[in-house]
Amino acid sequence: MIRAVGKPLEEIIGMVQNFDRILLAGCDGCVTVCEAGGLKETKVLGSALRLYFTQAGQNKVVDETTLTRQCDKEYLAQLGDRIDNYDAVVSLACGAGAQFMVDMYKHKVVFPGVDTCFIGVTEERGWYTERCQACGRCILADTGGICPIARCSKRMLNGPCGGSEGGKCEVSPEMPCGWQLIYDRLKTLGQLDRFEKPVDPKDWTSSRDGGIRKIMREDLRI
Repeated sequence: MIRAVGKPLEEIIGMVQNFDRILLAGCDGCVTVCEAGGLKETKVLGSALRLYFTQAGQNKVVDETTLTRQCDKEYLAQLGDRIDNYDAVVSLACGAGAQFMVDMYKHKVVFPGVDTCFIGVTEERGWYTERCQACGRCILADTGGICPIARCSKRMLNGPCGGSEGGKCEVSPEMPCGWQLIYDRLKTLGQLDRFEKPVDPKDWTSSRDGGIRKIMREDLRI
């Protein structure tokens, strides 16, 4: 699931300072789960902005709403009958949701309210770690179900590098070495013989370097 963190209040104030009617649009999807941009966070941000502008003697309207998702047009369309009431929108969805809102409402100024970080998991409440970089060609079948692209700081396809110590990464000492995790996993599975065969070079054409990526499912299109 996409993980994000809310932008500092000062940064958001700087974005909307020159607008008089502001809509905060939260998202009930991923950013709600990681407590960055759901209903609660949207209302907290709205209260903070109204307090700031009141104390500054500025008469501004700050309203809040949330959408089921901002990465689907059918939900973004729910803003169609009121978005023109505002000079600017602050989207608390992930970067994909904020950009889709821009596509839907090209005449409207849209600002991001969160910093989108990675695809990750919940270790415990308030602690999220990356597990996937969405590289487009999953190789978990070759590495015991542990991704070296996301969990090795050097993104090595054949490891370990020899620089780790005590199972910890030399680049990020607080994090486990990704290839140590892979080794331990394959040992548990009784598949250490996999290390005798190098992992084939990765096909990066489906990753970030070939322009905007897309998925086309003809069986789902109408």
